[in-house]
Amino acid sequence: MSDTEPTGWPANIRPEKTQDWDAFKESDSQAGIQVSDDFERFEQRNDMFSRSQWDEKIATKAALEFWHGHRKPKPRKGDGFRQRDFALRNASWVMASSIMERGFSDGLREGFTDDIRAFHPPDPNKVEVDDPAEMSREIKQISKYFGADLVGITEFDERWVYTSKFNIKTKQESPVELPEGLTSVIMVGHAMEYDIIKSMPSALASTAVGKGYSTEAAIVMHIAQYIRNLGYEAVGSMNDTSLTIPQAIKAGLGEYGRHNMLITKEFGPRVRVSKIFTNMPLVHDKPEKFGVTEFCDICRRCYDACPVDAITDGPPTDTGHNQSSLDHVVKWTTDCEKCFGYWTALKTDCAICMRICPYNKDFSKWYMRAARWLAGTKLRRVMLWLDVKLGYGERDTPQKWWSGGYQK
Repeated sequence: MSDTEPTGWPANIRPEKTQDWDAFKESDSQAGIQVSDDFERFEQRNDMFSRSQWDEKIATKAALEFWHGHRKPKPRKGDGFRQRDFALRNASWVMASSIMERGFSDGLREGFTDDIRAFHPPDPNKVEVDDPAEMSREIKQISKYFGADLVGITEFDERWVYTSKFNIKTKQESPVELPEGLTSVIMVGHAMEYDIIKSMPSALASTAVGKGYSTEAAIVMHIAQYIRNLGYEAVGSMNDTSLTIPQAIKAGLGEYGRHNMLITKEFGPRVRVSKIFTNMPLVHDKPEKFGVTEFCDICRRCYDACPVDAITDGPPTDTGHNQSSLDHVVKWTTDCEKCFGYWTALKTDCAICMRICPYNKDFSKWYMRAARWLAGTKLRRVMLWLDVKLGYGERDTPQKWWSGGYQK
């Protein structure tokens, strides 16, 4: 706990455990997730973005300028940081920002600290689900129709739900309130463009992040309302309400990487993931392994490239660097304070680790799929050597994108 918390900061609210956490041990094992008996749920006020609002250690002048820059950026001469780059980046955020800001007067940030409010409540006439497997197929179909790139379904597991949500106006916390009887979480993946990510870090490349947020906000709202129209509870969620990656892994979307990001088979780490909590009867997917853990065990590309040494080069552990880390789950853990500090210095996203990751490939090409296959075999060191030798992950100039250098 920080020594700089506001006076009168309330004690954390520990809701009573309503689920038998031991019941998840089998699915944890299938997903390669190791949770210790000392595990405690995470407090949202301790994520880096929330801490930048109340913790004086994080809420520096640079951090405030970072947030201010998303509204009124200060362009500079460097390629990728000019007015047009910031103009495009901020335009990409319009949809997500519109949703996020509509509750600002009450201290709400929908999609970031608060779930997305329902357009209409569940229809009083509930459609009976006789075949959960068929309904699961239908949900995936309509999710793809609305624009989702990946969809998986997993069990509702309160371990990943935050103990509280953070109010940016009052700087206080309140319990996360979800409907009773939730049974499933629909995990939705949204790909970010390969070509523009290659110019990370830059304001131009951050457009992929903003567009990803805006896209997922719309898609989540569509899917959740469809479910409510059938008479079931559906809570649309982005960064808010719960941790995302453990549920995405269990839903079969991908594996966990050394850089603390989800690595998917289809898009590598270039994905945003959102979720819909529901009580609709659905069939749960199984985790899918394709060699990421074994590859990350030998790969240090993200570690070597991180300008502030925020990424570990050691094995996974169950302890983190600071209060923004999730403890008692065995995993690689990034030093979020170092990472966020570099973001604020740049005044935009970094994502060098995403760009340089050997799984950051255009898998529409057969030779990229061959590289992914090789990474999942005992010849993974060969793939890693080729990745470095052939220059994958090196930064492209933002001007290449602006000049149409990637257009076919």
